[in-house]
Amino acid sequence: MPEVTISIGGRDFQVACQEGEEHFLRSAAGMLDSEAQVLLGQIGRVPENRMLLMSGLMLADKAAGIEDQLRDAMNRLGELQAKIDELQSNPAHVEVPIVPPEVTETLAEIAARAESLADRVEDDA
Repeated sequence: MPEVTISIGGRDFQVACQEGEEHFLRSAAGMLDSEAQVLLGQIGRVPENRMLLMSGLMLADKAAGIEDQLRDAMNRLGELQAKIDELQSNPAHVEVPIVPPEVTETLAEIAARAESLADRVEDDA
């Protein structure tokens, strides 16, 4: 089992982890160290156990906020998926008016008369 040295708040710690998980441990330690640095910047020197406790609580608070955002996003996703499902099961119907054959025939007759008049005017000119 590999041991990794991590630094949190300027203090080094030896931590064992599973083979291949060193990267994850360093990443988590980096997040905890970021919170510890903020804490040290605000308060100054803090006992090790208090620094680790406060840093962990600050990280937990951030994680809780992200979980709330994720829950809200998942709820919104569920609402949108329900709306999509409803729209897909009840597609909108668009009615296209049909021109009655009598109107088409009348328009064709009017067009023929207009062409005939145009021919006469052209011949007279």
